[in-house]
This record gives sequence, structure tokens and C-alpha cells, in this order.
Amino acid sequence: MAMARRREPAKTWSLFGDVRRKPTEYEVVTARLHYHYGRQPAPFELDPNTPINAWYLKYREGSPLHTDDWEGFRDPHQLTYQVYVQRQAEREGYVGSLVEEFERRNHDASLQTEWVRLLKRLYLPARFPMHALQMTGLYMAQLAPSSFIANAGYFQAADELRRIQWVAYRAKSLSLEHDAELASSAHARQCWEEDPAWQPLRETVEKMLIAYDWGEAFAALNLTVKPVFDALFNVQLAELARAQGDALLALMLDDFELDSERSRDWTTALVQYAVAQRPANTELLNQWVKHWAPLAYRGMEGLVELFVQAPRPLQPQAVATKVRTAHHALLTRCGLNTVEI
Repeated sequence: MAMARRREPAKTWSLFGDVRRKPTEYEVVTARLHYHYGRQPAPFELDPNTPINAWYLKYREGSPLHTDDWEGFRDPHQLTYQVYVQRQAEREGYVGSLVEEFERRNHDASLQTEWVRLLKRLYLPARFPMHALQMTGLYMAQLAPSSFIANAGYFQAADELRRIQWVAYRAKSLSLEHDAELASSAHARQCWEEDPAWQPLRETVEKMLIAYDWGEAFAALNLTVKPVFDALFNVQLAELARAQGDALLALMLDDFELDSERSRDWTTALVQYAVAQRPANTELLNQWVKHWAPLAYRGMEGLVELFVQAPRPLQPQAVATKVRTAHHALLTRCGLNTVEI
């Protein structure tokens, strides 16, 4: 009597090749949304010579940062839109409660005039470079060769918008107790565009905004400018705020640093994936970091000089050293070189 032939299990997840396991929700809603990457003769169903096709062919498909398959990358936090919104709603609830509690205590009225004056020059104009971080993140995500990379970039850009909104809120709330000009976007913009302390960073972010190659945009933003900016404006500014008795600002910055930690997590994972897939990517990323790090450091060094103007100051050189140390720690974690920067 013939034996019944063993039936192979049905293959129901064809997007994932030969993988037999059931993919996660994160993988199902994220995989291969960029159907146009590597498509021949051009990414989009238009004449290959149209500007959008030419742009993607040059700055995405033509990027020196490449692997045989970007679809293997995974965000360590496995964020989907639903998960991101749920988590950030909880975080916003926390920050909102902080603000309500400190406003109930009339916290802003207790701040020293000299400290508020420094915030006017050091903190409130920061919304403008934050916008540049957001725009670069969106551009990098738009051109990314995989939706697993793009989605992580989009969530990072949303984090920046959250931070910008709270800077604007603090500008208005401080103006109610101190100087009405604190709420003026025009004044903050003038400071950003004309104050000598801001001009090195302004030069850096404006150059970053025209780093059109998607790989260089990633290296400029996530491996240099953003981690240096975050170490200064999340961590060191929080330390300075605590020294002035501004616990509200310090606690808000602590919360924003959690977003930055998530950014560093997926950045590290992407670098490690790119290098594992193509070891030559290590030297390429090192070259980009070597180019962008001096610009990022110069932007930071122009601003740390203001820390000495606080009523209870921090020494600029000590602050700059801590920022550099934090940046080097990220590069080391990524397996990149820190000797030449």
C-alpha cells in the first residue's frame, strides 16, 4: 500500500522569501513599501529622464552607501505608526502633567532674570536648528532604500517636531512672567540669523540641508550633527538648568533625551547592518564622519561659551569635552573610528 506523501506547509508570506515563520506585525506593515527601489529602468513609471527619476537614480541608487539587500535591516524598537503614537501619547501626557504642576507652583516667576535672559539667547532660538534636524530627517527617510529605514527616519523627524513645539510653548509661558519679547518668533529668528554664537551651527545645518546623497545625509545627521546637538541641548543644558533651579526645563529635556536614545539605537543598528552586508561601508562612513564632525563641533563650541553667562555657570571647556565624549561613545558603539575627529 502506497504511503501518503507528506505535504509541505503552505507558504503564505511571500514578501519574506523562504522564511517559514510568521512575521511580526512590525514586519508585515513595514516590508517593501519602497517598491520603486532598484526598479529598471527608473524608480517611477515616468520617463527615466524626468527630474524625480534622475534625482533618485543619482542620490539613492547612485549612493556609495549600498548593500545587496537593505530589507534585512530592522529597527531595534520595531516601531509601527500605532505603537509610536501610543508611546508618545503617554510621554506627552507625562510632560503635560509636569508643566501643569510647575505652573501651579508659579515656577516661571521664581526663575532669576539673568537665567531667563540666557534662555532667550541660548534655548529659545534652538527651534530653528531643530527644524533643520527635522527636515534632514524627512529627506533622508524619503530617499532611504528601504521602508524599514524610512519609517525609523520619519518617527525621528516626528520627535523633532515634538521638541520644537515645547520650545515654542516655553517661550510663550516665560513671556507671561518676564519679557514679552520672549514669545517673539521674529526676535528668536534674528538671534539665530545674527548672533555670533549661533553662526557656526547655522553654517553647519545649512550645509547639512544640501547633503543630497541619502547615505551622506544619514551620516551627517545621525552620526554627527544630531548626536552632538542632542548631547548639548538635552543633556548639558539640562545640567545647566538644574544648577539654576529650573527643574521644569531639566525634566523636559530628560524626556526629550529618551527620543534621542531611540535615534541612536536605530542608527547603531543600521550602521552595523550596512557594515556586515558590505565591509567597505566602514571606510565610507568614517570618511563622512571625518568631514562632518569638525562642522558639528564648531557649531557646538560657539554655543558652550554661553554656559558661563548663567548665574551658576558651567565651564565651557568641560561642557564641550562631555559632548565630544558622548559623540565618541556613539561612534564606538557603531564600530566607527574616533581617532581622527
